[in-house]
Amino acid sequence: MGGVAAKVALIGAGRMGQVHGRNAAASPRFDLAWLVEPRAAVAAPLCAELGCRATGLPEVLGDPEVAGVIVASPTDSHLDLVLACLRAGKAVFCEKPLDLELARLRAHADELAAPRRPLYVAFNRRFDPEFRTLKTRIVSGAIGSLETLHLISHDPAPPPPAFIPTSGGLFRDFTIHDFDVARWLLEETPTEVFAWASCLVDPAIAAAGDVDTARLVLRCASGRLCVISNTRRSGYGYDQRVEAYGAKGKLAAGNMTETTVEAWTEAGAAQDRFENFFLTRYAAAYAAEADHFADILAGKAKPLVGIADGVAALELAVAAAQSVRTGQPVRL
Repeated sequence: MGGVAAKVALIGAGRMGQVHGRNAAASPRFDLAWLVEPRAAVAAPLCAELGCRATGLPEVLGDPEVAGVIVASPTDSHLDLVLACLRAGKAVFCEKPLDLELARLRAHADELAAPRRPLYVAFNRRFDPEFRTLKTRIVSGAIGSLETLHLISHDPAPPPPAFIPTSGGLFRDFTIHDFDVARWLLEETPTEVFAWASCLVDPAIAAAGDVDTARLVLRCASGRLCVISNTRRSGYGYDQRVEAYGAKGKLAAGNMTETTVEAWTEAGAAQDRFENFFLTRYAAAYAAEADHFADILAGKAKPLVGIADGVAALELAVAAAQSVRTGQPVRL
């Protein structure tokens, strides 16, 4: 494609659709032409903002000029839409996860592993500049051989209770990011999972059949360990940290604050608040994902995250839920 903007379509005008749509519309590397969104009242203002037109899925799949499709629809529709787009010869950028049901994902794994056009699964934290720098330094041997990881993911506040029944639960919706980061940094897939979980934040989450607080330990075949800390409510902002321990020392990626301004007075030292929303904390990561998809469409890169990563992260999520139910570690 050279320097020509790639014609793309967006499916979904919800929160993540708006994020990915705005990044695509702002990039000279994309020509965002179509939006597929059944809710006309939602589609119209977003089309006006992004400069695209609303249409149906058949029109997108039948447009030979559409090179790629960004799938950001409700999670339970991801897999069917991805398959339809790939079968129509479109490259796909799909918001995570590909599906909430492991059996469905495995049933289509072979097709998704060798599609006619590339499939990128959007685990955005791999594209965060802080985490990527940490990864680069691990690979460079800055702390020697990596031995253990500590991943901390704490949301500022819980989601509305209505979100829980369709979310897939804490492990498939929330911890799945940590499972992917763990595999990426460890460069191996854990073979054993042990998880404790409780509902300590909001009784409505328990009433919906889910948990909101968890501590997990992952063990790899090499013996390396990873500890994950999750809660749906921190009370102090969006807490996203990674600590990596090796034979020669430690690497750490800390929290992002709203500004870098610090105050030093007789009362002590104070810094600004942590970022309070994932869309601002990971804004650079979402923009980098869009640029990666542009590279894929231009033939300059292969997807850094694909079906194997999506299946592996979901397998860990399913194992974690089983461990909570049984009170026992689960081997994969």
